[in-house]
Amino acid sequence: MQTSEVLRRYRLIELLAYWEGRVSSTHLCHFFGISRQQATKDIGHYRDETGNLEYDASARGFRPVESFQLLYISGDVAEYLGWMTGRSAHATPDSPSCRLPHAALLHPPRNVSPRVIRPLVQAIRQQRRVDVDYVSISNPSRDGRIIVPHTFVNTGLRWHLRAWCEKSGEYRDFVLSRFRGEPDLLDRSDHTGADDHAWHTEVTLILKPDPRLSEVKQEALIHDYCMQNGELHLTTRAALAQYLLQEMQVNVKMIDGSPEAQQLILANLDEVKPWMFNS
Repeated sequence: MQTSEVLRRYRLIELLAYWEGRVSSTHLCHFFGISRQQATKDIGHYRDETGNLEYDASARGFRPVESFQLLYISGDVAEYLGWMTGRSAHATPDSPSCRLPHAALLHPPRNVSPRVIRPLVQAIRQQRRVDVDYVSISNPSRDGRIIVPHTFVNTGLRWHLRAWCEKSGEYRDFVLSRFRGEPDLLDRSDHTGADDHAWHTEVTLILKPDPRLSEVKQEALIHDYCMQNGELHLTTRAALAQYLLQEMQVNVKMIDGSPEAQQLILANLDEVKPWMFNS
């Protein structure tokens, strides 16, 4: 049985072979701080178990065979770039020769206190009600309410909390930076995440190139997103559908005057609309 450390090394071997066309013991030495003997042994074991590699003396390393199969990685370039830029939790190269030049957008930090998070975490783990003060854009004054949280959610730009709200009588999203004071833990609740219908319902977003674009531009988008028959199907939780549309920069309420700005449209709006905010 392979240990987690061996799996990490196999992932790197496969990533480098697949994306760079070559892997050597030097790569593993730099990434994991292991001996060359151990690195050579790991590559040999990977090759014997998968049949994915062949030795190339001229390249002083191993290259992928024609019948190469993905066994330990997803084939998503973001996975490879995450490793090579140090943004992956799996491994960070110690040697500058392994790193790739990169840049990343820095999102502004949200003002969230541990005094807020600690009782919310406890409430999730113990399925308890929480008395909180919450500020929303529609109601900027402190609004006391009792919630029963079940999941933290990252929407790309911020974190929020999915919870049952006793005041509204439904499951809602609460932005973490808008809690005020310190939540008060109360008793246990019968409302659980299992009762959150929108959370457990899956919807598929069908995205297409904006039909106002020229055929050449539409083809570029089809290639960009690996669309099948001119469509990109994204399946997500119904509760997260609008966040995914926002992340994809798809505006369902108003089409931008410039199709180059809009780029994608939601083809099945009628199916998705019941799950959107203020629908």
